[in-house]
Amino acid sequence: MLSIKVLSVDPDMSNMFNIVNPNNAFGVSDPGSMYISGYTLDAEGFITLPIIGKLKVLGLTTAQTQELIQKNLNRYITDATVISKLLSFKISVLGDVKMPGHFYIYNERANILEGLSMAGDLTQAASRQNLKLIRQKGNQSEVILLDLRDPNLVQSQYYYLMPNDVIYVEPRTKQLKRDNLVVVSTVLGVISTGALLYNLFK
Repeated sequence: MLSIKVLSVDPDMSNMFNIVNPNNAFGVSDPGSMYISGYTLDAEGFITLPIIGKLKVLGLTTAQTQELIQKNLNRYITDATVISKLLSFKISVLGDVKMPGHFYIYNERANILEGLSMAGDLTQAASRQNLKLIRQKGNQSEVILLDLRDPNLVQSQYYYLMPNDVIYVEPRTKQLKRDNLVVVSTVLGVISTGALLYNLFK
């Protein structure tokens, strides 16, 4: 979802591009109103604008998108300024978190910690050391290992979330072995009790 605003001395021209949500007349922003007030990318990565028509913005930054729209707008309107912002995008959080699933981000500068908090944070058995971030790069996917304990994480180029990011939280190996040991011990205990009762009543 993209927010595209056109500022012009001619209000009729600017109103042609600016989608106004009547439920947002008092400046209250919520996910629903932003969805209604934004432009949606289609399956091929195009947005459709009045007068200009279809523009492919898939893979562009918001600054590049704004520049592309401005360039095409200048062919029809003089003295107009374009302001473009990212309204929302989808991420997935999987693995050892309390509420795994798909989430929509309504903040262009959302980071990986905010994404984890949307999934209810990590479980006690989750690994803080081997967090996997799967990011799309064109037609390929890049897998990045991140360490949440590293204070330099906030300086990483992967700290901020991008559209279609997948965060996978691995379980701790020691915790997994401990859980398996508990299960094995329980099973052996049941078998031993059953054998004892069988010999007792035989």
